[in-house]
Amino acid sequence: MNWNNIVQAILSPGPQVVVSALIMVLGFAFGMKASKAILSGLYLGVGFVGMTMAINALVAAVSPAAKALATNTGINLPTVDFGWTGAAAITWAWPLAFIFFAVEIGVNLVMLLTKTTDVINADMWNIWGVALTGYMVYSTTSNYVWAFIAGAIQVVVMLKLGDMWSEEIHDMLGYPGVTTTHIEAFTAVLMAPVNKLMDYIPVFNRRWDAKALKKKIGIISEPVVMGFIIGLILALAGRYSIGKALNLAVTTGAIMAIFPVMAKFFMDSLTPFGTTMSNFMKKRFKNREFVIGLDWPILGQSTELWVTMVILIPISILYAAVLPGNTILPFAGVINYCLGVGGLLLTGGNLLRMVVLGIIYEPLFLYGGTFFANEFTALAKSTQAINVPKGSTVSWSSIEAPDLRFLMAQGFKGNWLALLGLALLMALFWIVYRSFKKNPNPAKKYTDSASKAAAPITAKE
Repeated sequence: MNWNNIVQAILSPGPQVVVSALIMVLGFAFGMKASKAILSGLYLGVGFVGMTMAINALVAAVSPAAKALATNTGINLPTVDFGWTGAAAITWAWPLAFIFFAVEIGVNLVMLLTKTTDVINADMWNIWGVALTGYMVYSTTSNYVWAFIAGAIQVVVMLKLGDMWSEEIHDMLGYPGVTTTHIEAFTAVLMAPVNKLMDYIPVFNRRWDAKALKKKIGIISEPVVMGFIIGLILALAGRYSIGKALNLAVTTGAIMAIFPVMAKFFMDSLTPFGTTMSNFMKKRFKNREFVIGLDWPILGQSTELWVTMVILIPISILYAAVLPGNTILPFAGVINYCLGVGGLLLTGGNLLRMVVLGIIYEPLFLYGGTFFANEFTALAKSTQAINVPKGSTVSWSSIEAPDLRFLMAQGFKGNWLALLGLALLMALFWIVYRSFKKNPNPAKKYTDSASKAAAPITAKE
């Protein structure tokens, strides 16, 4: 029996099927009526499908503009960016990838039993990200034990991230009993010190989310208008004709307006599911509540998320042109979800902070993609899951948690500086975690501080 083939067959329908089926099964287990459990699962699937279609449409619309901008700036870099889809394809083709399911499930069970997490991770599709970390560590250490230890560390981090964000996601988006365990959100840890410094600069303590901006600048704050403006600027930067520029602007505006509509299906799915699960747990586990870990698109109704990521597209292209030692030009990974998701959760949707943090931390991902190009290329060639252009390397320009993966890959092969860096990174993670458990709603903090300072842009809810 080939377990790898069995796992691949189960996962082949994609995350929208796998996660939807898990939600249905869990719904039945928590005592939901059959009709409600089925609807919760199907609505979640619709949400993921709709969000994926909108994301793919956005990538398809802006990638040619990004390519035109790169061409006009004369950038010619040797590493081909294959995005997360290419990274996932070659990782699932690695023969040992499926073993990391056992790592994830085992660590999750131990942490639930020892009460070190309240998260039940249902995001099985993204276990490929854990397997990718394992491969990167193995490629530098030639040691499978270190690979699985690295995978286990990442699972612990993902579950604790889920614990961190659960209350904020409930407050910000209205989803009870769910969180996101995606490692993309780990970017918030490195962002945290700079975000803390921003507390001492008055302009960053004003309300800069879409609701507050709407009362200040009116129609310009609408997602469709923001998308139109950003798309038009990107098109003009790529030297599009007026007709093509307007076409891209309208398309980007339309997609930005679609995201909140698609996110409504998450609400229709997760609200009844979360309420049922919470009631079930309260009856059987006194003084304890569990949450379900899901993929990051459940955050998709946030306008600030998409505005930030689209604004950062031309900035990432310009960075690629000027950063010394960078070899990758962002195309397939030109929309950096790590910066958007990490910034959103860290700041509670403070758009100004999110954009500034994105500008500061974008180089980390380009250098991460450059550093891991040899590992990605070796895996791609060994699995033959994708074709590597002759004379080129392949990588991922918005690689998730490049800092964590780099320090584990280097540290576990005996680099003491990397081990020290890993220890410091974990210490920072613990500090950020404790801070969020104590004050889980950062948006409220900015509202309060802005109100005290009588900042003119502050909007009273």
